[in-house]
Amino acid sequence: MGRNAHVSESESRAPWKKTYVFRTPLLPCPYLADRIESRVAVDLGNPNASERYDQLSLAGFRRTGRFAYRPDCQGCSACVSVRVLAKEFVPSRTFCRIQNANADLDARKCPAKATVEQFRLFRDYQTARHPDGDMAAMVFSDYRTIVEDCLPETRLIEFRKPDRTLVLAGLIDWLQDGPSAVYSFFDPQESKRSLGTLFILWLIEQTRARGLPHVYLGYRIAGCPNMAYKARFQPLEGFSQNGWQRLES
Repeated sequence: MGRNAHVSESESRAPWKKTYVFRTPLLPCPYLADRIESRVAVDLGNPNASERYDQLSLAGFRRTGRFAYRPDCQGCSACVSVRVLAKEFVPSRTFCRIQNANADLDARKCPAKATVEQFRLFRDYQTARHPDGDMAAMVFSDYRTIVEDCLPETRLIEFRKPDRTLVLAGLIDWLQDGPSAVYSFFDPQESKRSLGTLFILWLIEQTRARGLPHVYLGYRIAGCPNMAYKARFQPLEGFSQNGWQRLES
């Protein structure tokens, strides 16, 4: 998780029963200024990791590497885990234009194996979009950990131009009820293609083709402009203490 953590063993009636539960120390929030972040995380490093993560995702958890996590910040509930109701999704005219503009791209499902080509794209993306973030300083071994410290159902999707140039890549976990988007990155020189939006539209199509109901998009964070795009994919559900509930557009 890239953070020091305190370890305790939980025997409660929760999806992470009989496994190690971590609570991270208090650190500055990476999304909202003047806020403090703390997470509850679950170690998935065992043979039942896939089943456990399926259960945890239903409780609003996300995955990074071998850990599933959920924010647990005192006095703040800005982070809301969200998922698209894929069967009810109807693409807008804007979404259709984005799909048509990228009809030349070829999407390929690959095993979760890191390559130097992917890393170069990842580095270019971080440098252009998030130069002050922790990921901008990552080396290839760090990137490989992100990709390969994964679940059996994890896949890496590559999108290539006709000349086979890699322009978009996305890491996903296939859960029992649909895909969870772990991370995606794209060529910053191809901004007119709206590749981040394209990746989510592709996930929704794949989910509908499999007859599954949900596409998990991670956390929508109130007050964070970088996360506002998730609200465009309607209908959308958010997880709270009352379970999954439909969110207003």
